[in-house]
Amino acid sequence: MSYITLNTQKLAKNYDFLNHLFSSHKIEWAVVAKLLCGNETFLKSLLSVTDNDICDSRLSNLRKIKELSPETKTVYIKPPAKRLAESIVKYADVSFNSELETIKALSEEAFKQKKIHRIVIMIEMGELREGIMADSLPDFYAEVLKLPNIEVSGIGTNLKCLNGILPDRGKLSQLVAYRRNAQQRFKKEIPYISAGSSVTIPLLSKGNVPEEINHFRVGESLFFGTDVFNDTVLKGMHQDVFTLTAEVIEIIEKPMVPTGKVGKNLTGDSPEYDEKDRDKTSVRAIVDLGVLDIDIKQVYPLHEGIEILGASSDMMILNITDDTKNLKVGDELNFGVRYLAVLRAMNSDYVDKKIINTGKIKNTPVKAVV
Repeated sequence: MSYITLNTQKLAKNYDFLNHLFSSHKIEWAVVAKLLCGNETFLKSLLSVTDNDICDSRLSNLRKIKELSPETKTVYIKPPAKRLAESIVKYADVSFNSELETIKALSEEAFKQKKIHRIVIMIEMGELREGIMADSLPDFYAEVLKLPNIEVSGIGTNLKCLNGILPDRGKLSQLVAYRRNAQQRFKKEIPYISAGSSVTIPLLSKGNVPEEINHFRVGESLFFGTDVFNDTVLKGMHQDVFTLTAEVIEIIEKPMVPTGKVGKNLTGDSPEYDEKDRDKTSVRAIVDLGVLDIDIKQVYPLHEGIEILGASSDMMILNITDDTKNLKVGDELNFGVRYLAVLRAMNSDYVDKKIINTGKIKNTPVKAVV
């Protein structure tokens, strides 16, 4: 059976890198853990590394975090479904919101549960995902302030995730102005501007993040060491926190070009082949995972001389003609994985989850965020 491995020590080093970076800019940050899909084994590894707040967009994942670590602050980072108000208040200390009717439902539930539920008001800044229009903020905020058991701890925005709109100093400065105007009008402090994410990190070194932007929520850069803004890597961070491993189940020399009438394959594609390869052969290996388990476009072999040719539902086909590993049936092959490949593997019951290099001791606890 194939499996995905999380290296706790490399995760810890990435965490320390980011923690130092944000501390040097007087920024608080929360860890976005939705990639782990609520997996208890991997969540325990994460919780051994950080005392920061944990963000997720799935309620069941936040419930699991609270079961494992009741003292950990949890943040629900998408506008909640109104029908989930009771559970949101129960399992999320903070939620991101853009609908007044939903906040009213959260207020009612917080009153019933004798809690103060904190919210971040999300503002649309060009990405066209969640968020109220900026010119409606004063009226929206005025209505929220009337609600019992609700506390506005910040305003925020989302960029890059849907339409690829990148953050810049202009957009971030607009958010600063929105908070300043709201504070002056209502004579009430809004503690945080949650406008930073993995894509915003490279702007810090260039001085393009106003100092009032004091909260980041980071997942991809923590787990993959990626510079999302420039589509590269952050120097000094590990890109191999995760490794995917699969077993070789067949090795046979076969023609390079298939024979017979070509239709569409499992993914709806009609593969094309170079006719000059019609009489040639290659050594092919099959490993025991497929598109049910991973996104093969975000998987790459870690051994020289191996090429991914394609995959069906539960098998991935490799060209190992130039293999330098001298593979044989029963051997394991390791693959590097990017974000979407890990996400699909974490959602697959057919991929085991394993931890290596445990024993990281947490740093001095970081002040709770949001």
